[in-house]
Amino acid sequence: MADSSLPPGVTLEEDVDMDHPRYPSLGPAPDNGEPSSPDDSPDSPTAEPMENDEHLYQVSEESQRARERKEQLVQQLLMRRRATALAVPTNDSAVRQRLRHLGHPITLFGEREMERRDRLRAVMAKLDADGELDKLVQAHEASADAHADEAHHETVQDDVPPLQLFYTEGSAELLEARKQILRYSLRRSWTRIERAKRKRNDPDEDEDAEIDEVLKSMEETSLDCSEIGDGRPLSSCSFSPDASLLATSSWTGVAKLWSMPDVQHLATFKGYHTERVTDVVIHPGACKSQDAGAGNVATASADRTAILWSLEGKKLQSYEGHLDRLARIAFHPSGLYLGTASFDKTWRLWDVSTGIELLLQEGHSRSVYGIAFQQDGALAASCGMDALSRVWDLRTGKSILALEGHVKAVYGVDFSPNGYHLATGSDDHTCRVWDLRKKQCLYVIPAHNSLVSQVKYDPSDGYFLVTASFDNTSRIWSGRDFKPVKTLAGHESKVAGIDVSTDGSYIATVSHDRTIKLWSHYKSWSYDKSEFMNETMSNAE
Repeated sequence: MADSSLPPGVTLEEDVDMDHPRYPSLGPAPDNGEPSSPDDSPDSPTAEPMENDEHLYQVSEESQRARERKEQLVQQLLMRRRATALAVPTNDSAVRQRLRHLGHPITLFGEREMERRDRLRAVMAKLDADGELDKLVQAHEASADAHADEAHHETVQDDVPPLQLFYTEGSAELLEARKQILRYSLRRSWTRIERAKRKRNDPDEDEDAEIDEVLKSMEETSLDCSEIGDGRPLSSCSFSPDASLLATSSWTGVAKLWSMPDVQHLATFKGYHTERVTDVVIHPGACKSQDAGAGNVATASADRTAILWSLEGKKLQSYEGHLDRLARIAFHPSGLYLGTASFDKTWRLWDVSTGIELLLQEGHSRSVYGIAFQQDGALAASCGMDALSRVWDLRTGKSILALEGHVKAVYGVDFSPNGYHLATGSDDHTCRVWDLRKKQCLYVIPAHNSLVSQVKYDPSDGYFLVTASFDNTSRIWSGRDFKPVKTLAGHESKVAGIDVSTDGSYIATVSHDRTIKLWSHYKSWSYDKSEFMNETMSNAE
């Protein structure tokens, strides 16, 4: 008969091994017949170890390694928690003093302020984990005493005046240029606003339908022509105002002029630049109000100079003064001034005809790469390697906006024809659209899989936006909701430059694969392009 205390189906005589470790409580009873106490159980802490315990509870090497990894992770987590809880100075001078008192280098090669602060946090957390709190406290007290001495020293020196806003006196040429820009921008802004009012109040105008028609036609954009532009990578391109000419620049130190739309070589600008040409732009009055012998083309080079050329390839003017290589350049809409961006952390404004440097503008902590002018002519925008874009009022010389949001260098910047939207392209693979009226970012476009090298708005109405990238593609985006419209794929290497013709019918791209590609769409939209062309060129003389 089965014992009721045993598991079902198990009998005491046949199925149970009394010495099996599965049933330790069923072992032999004590000699005195008394029940065994719980302390006599092999699982009891006070029980004597069995002979084969070492074999039963031996830990494998893999389990030991896993346990060590777990302990390391726990230690790292505790270290991070300690570091987060520590109070670390935010002032860079205080961070340097704290590092000096702790016996660590106050700075490392290429180290930024935030990286230095993170390094101090890690040092303090390690001292806290090692129990060296005394050393940490001593360093803190020494740093506090040093700050107190500095504060006392500053309060004692009453003769030292506080920091004040100061102005640098400009030249008479700069004053005259500001007046000219003011008169020009007032006329242009009045024209732009009146045009916007007509569109808004005219019952026959349906802007949404017009935008839909434009974007639908841009969906049909395809490769129209491809031509080898040079023996080395191409860096930029620029259309003439009537889209009959295209200028390109390359690393060989030359720029070339091509006819449109057949992309036939017409002229070469060479013989003066000693380094690669980084940018080329065509004068806003070229092929319109200026003859072929006037200054119609400007080039920038890594040799720190910019040069003005005629359409025949003759050098007319040189602009020298930058201390490092030039990046992008741009003509002011009036055609009277030329803006240059440089790796010397400045951008400069030049008188096109005389070559006089009118303005040397600082404001970026790192190299300045891009520059653009608003179509009214009142504002300029600069961008650079400090991940910052700035908007400047050319009539007063003030920086009116600092656009922060990109996390890496900004390489492209362009104004929308509406006057209040600004697009920037960055090494963080995004294109940001800013609303200057709200002083904030309007939209972030996850544009490409690599660096965004340049951005360009449709010059007529801003109905679409085009971006170029080092992922070998260019893309067209809606200017209304910033949705993707078309991807222009065909280059075999990085796309370095892009431009859109004034009427929006052509898009030109140049690449490190040494080719020029011309893109066009089959349909054209119904708005009056001649009206915009007349407004653009009416005051360019």
